[in-house]
Amino acid sequence: MAGHSVGELTAAALAGVVSEADAVKLVTVRATGMAAAAAVTPTGMSAVLGGDEDELLAKLEALGLEPANFNGGGQIVVAGALDALAALADEPPAKARVVPLQVAGAFHTRYMQPAVAGLEDAAAAVDVADPSTPLWTNRDGSLVTSGRRYLDLLVQQVASPVRWDKTMESFQAAGITGQIELAPAGALTGLAKRGLRGVPSVAIKTPDDLQAAVDLLQEARA
Repeated sequence: MAGHSVGELTAAALAGVVSEADAVKLVTVRATGMAAAAAVTPTGMSAVLGGDEDELLAKLEALGLEPANFNGGGQIVVAGALDALAALADEPPAKARVVPLQVAGAFHTRYMQPAVAGLEDAAAAVDVADPSTPLWTNRDGSLVTSGRRYLDLLVQQVASPVRWDKTMESFQAAGITGQIELAPAGALTGLAKRGLRGVPSVAIKTPDDLQAAVDLLQEARA
């Protein structure tokens, strides 16, 4: 199991780390805190496609921007002040394309630090168990065996980057033979086409997609 950003709470519930009801409560606290943090300073996010990662990171530092999502496959989402994002779009790194995203703020950056404390308190109040199935964290793509540690990493990541690239690398190292993405689905399956080449994926967008997921599971067990 693994989730991207808020999807980590879905993964936590599926892996038995928290109950489904507590996962929903934590999603609510997280969303409320991040919305309040986003309202403090006008910020945004842009997807950077292609280009050299080191060159991009150096440019971000110079502009006061931060990487928010390392999505793999040559895609990094960056975030920060709107004028700095505009400057990046005007002069992108070589061979890179900058695509503004319609979001409310600079998620997974220092701008979200005010949201951490409230989620930390809420997470401390829920019952936590160790995962019943292998569970990877977005923090660094590592396998986590402690439910409490997984939840702590999830909380702190509100203000730190999503390392989905590292998560996919861990999938590959673990020898996974297929990926099933739960609804709302499609984004991670698209990233897997580039980051997990040759690994079959199924995106469950509607009930009609369930049979394909069942078929993939049956093939893995054969």
